[in-house]
Amino acid sequence: MELRQLAYFVAVADEGGFARAAEALHVGQPAVSQQLRRLERELGVVLFERTTRRVRLTAEGDRLLPEARAVLAAAERTRRLAADLADAGSLRLGTSPAPGQRLPAFLAAVASRAPELRVQLSTVKLADRLESVRSGVLDAALVRDVTNAPGLELLALWSDPFVVALPAGHPLAAHETLELHELGGLPVRLADPRANPPFHRLVTAAFRTAGIDPPTGPPFTSLRETLADLAHAAPSWTLFYEVGPPPPMPGVAYRRLRSLVSTTYLAVRTDPPPPAIRQLLAAARDLERPPDPA
Repeated sequence: MELRQLAYFVAVADEGGFARAAEALHVGQPAVSQQLRRLERELGVVLFERTTRRVRLTAEGDRLLPEARAVLAAAERTRRLAADLADAGSLRLGTSPAPGQRLPAFLAAVASRAPELRVQLSTVKLADRLESVRSGVLDAALVRDVTNAPGLELLALWSDPFVVALPAGHPLAAHETLELHELGGLPVRLADPRANPPFHRLVTAAFRTAGIDPPTGPPFTSLRETLADLAHAAPSWTLFYEVGPPPPMPGVAYRRLRSLVSTTYLAVRTDPPPPAIRQLLAAARDLERPPDPA
């Protein structure tokens, strides 16, 4: 008995005929008929009643069909497990073109926890990252502030606060931390929404929650260019993720923004996570865990 023969048996039963089963299986009809006759001889029972007008399961075929399905399902589970075991030593991880300073620490935590795991980084845009995980080109991807990814599961890894940059001589710079409602009257510098849709949705939603609609200032270009202009132009402000010390810029003050965080997720397929994915999640927990006291 061969798995192929059981697959042909199930296909003929499901499709209601040899010709339709052959078409569904992308093989010739003679091959299906030949393998079914061999299976019947092997089992010692007739599986189908064959007439010139129709093909119908016999009572014996009807009894054996659930068992054939169970054998094929078990074989498929075995193939998937073998594939997971074969891939346990490597993982293809998508990242953004500007992943920030969290990524090196995260990869170091992965290496410390699973030194045998080789993480292959792929730097692609957000939409391509998500589609590559869906198609299996990537095993997982790091994404910021994505709240909806059809066909994928989003597993929270860590959260980063936001930093406000504003002119050092502005009265608000006298505060150690700021609330969004305090900034509502000052022009804000944001990038084009198309540059980072999740960031723009998060920030504009936070504006609505805070009850503010800041005037639109000059557009955010690169970080250093925007900060240099902010130091000398008419008063305005911008905000960005706090992923490390901001670049020194004379004339610019940095203040922590309360009540707003950016969350990084691991985008994975909805299948049960293989061992390599579980190691990524464990490494992220290691990063969030406070260090042991000396």
